[in-house]
Formats: sequence, structure tokens, C-alpha cells
Amino acid sequence: MTAPTFTSRAGLEAAVDRAAKARHLLVALDFDGTLAPLVDEPMSARMLPAARDALARLSHAPATTVALVSGRTLEHLAEISERDPDSRIHLAGSHGAEFWHPDAGSEQDSDDDAELRDALTARAEAIIEGVEGAWIEHKRFGFGLHTRLAEPAAAAEAAARIDELVRVEAPTWRRRTGQDILEFASRHEGKDSAVRSLRERVGADVVVFAGDDVTDEDALRSLEAGDVGIRVGGGETVAEYRVADAAALAVLLGRLAESRAGE
Repeated sequence: MTAPTFTSRAGLEAAVDRAAKARHLLVALDFDGTLAPLVDEPMSARMLPAARDALARLSHAPATTVALVSGRTLEHLAEISERDPDSRIHLAGSHGAEFWHPDAGSEQDSDDDAELRDALTARAEAIIEGVEGAWIEHKRFGFGLHTRLAEPAAAAEAAARIDELVRVEAPTWRRRTGQDILEFASRHEGKDSAVRSLRERVGADVVVFAGDDVTDEDALRSLEAGDVGIRVGGGETVAEYRVADAAALAVLLGRLAESRAGE
């Protein structure tokens, strides 16, 4: 059931100000469409300067942990977030199936289904051959079909054929849909488990989470009393709060950074 979502600036700012008083605050954020505008070439996505500045300030605030939680692979997330070697921002890639922590480096399991992954990825690429504007993204534990630039009817047909392929050949794989993407993975972690793992790791008593897509709803749904869940943009959501776009979220994160630092 979709919860009431409030767009009152005053209400959201009050919630952020309350979160800023947490004993230990975890700020966990989706990347694409949340910190960076959606783009046609996914690897060209970059964080808005205002968002980058706010996250840098938050990551250096006392008793504050900042994390990016994305469906991107850890390698791609590090690249598009332009992670510095001395970054204090945690990364959760592949929907929480792999992590990078400033104090520990990468946490990556081997892919026991790598052979099947490669075979299915190749067959999916064959299915979309000739479908203009559609492409397959190689992922560590599976693959994704992108149709942002494809003609809708052709995209729907390709998605149906790939759906059937995975249903027959890998029936236990997790299926996800998002904004013009259909994704399959052998691992079943979600952004809810990623946020839970990060919360436990750092001992956070309050979480601020923001996201713009269907897969972010897992994390938003898992939030606890006192946490702040924010939906970026349109779409149905369980989040209590909503902002218009990545630029609006960047402004809010700047306010949170100021409040957390006592400025």
C-alpha cells in the first residue's frame, strides 16, 4: 500500500533537522536520478556539484556516515562517483551484493554463476541485435536490458523474449524493473539489505535514504521509526517525503550538512 507522501518544504526541512541531531547518522543515497540527472549514456552520469559538495561535508562531519547504494557494479559506481583514493564515502554496488568501505576496501564474493551469466548475457545480446536504442549492460552477477532510447513496441518484444529466456534457463534469478531497464541477477540482495548492513556496521541510530526508482522502494520500505525516506521525482512510493529532482535533493543535503556541522 502506498503511504501518504508529503511535499511540504517546511515538513521535510523539519525532518532533516531532527535527523541532524542523531547520535550517529547514516546518509545512504541512490546515485542515478537521485544525485545525478538521468542521462542517455549511463557511464557519463556525474553527481551535481552541489550534491558532491554536500556529501563531502557530511562525510567529514562527526559521527556521520555517507554511502552510495546503487544497482551499478562496484567498479562502475566508483568511476561515475569519481571516488578519490582517500574518500570517506562507502559504496554499495549491485544492489548491496558488493561493498567498498573506507576502512576496509572492497568486499566482493565470487560469482558461482559466472558461466551461466556469460552465456545468458550473450544470448540476450543476440536477442536485441537490430533493436535500435536497446543495449545490454554487463553486471557482476547478471545483466540488464536498457531500452531508454528504443522504440516502445520493439523494446517490449525484446523484454518479453529475454524474460522468457531467464525464466527457462535461470528460474531462481532475481528479476528487477526500473526506469527503462529490466535486470536479472543470480544474487538476491536488495537495497534494503544494503542499508541494513551499513546501519549495523556503523551503529547508526538514524538513516536518511533517498532514491528515485522502483528498486529504491525496497530500502524506503525498510526504514525504521525516526528515519527519513525521500522519493526523488514522480512515481508511486512508500516514502513519507518527496522532492522534485536531483537539484532539489542537493539543496536539502546542503541543509543537512549545515545542521549536522552546527553551522
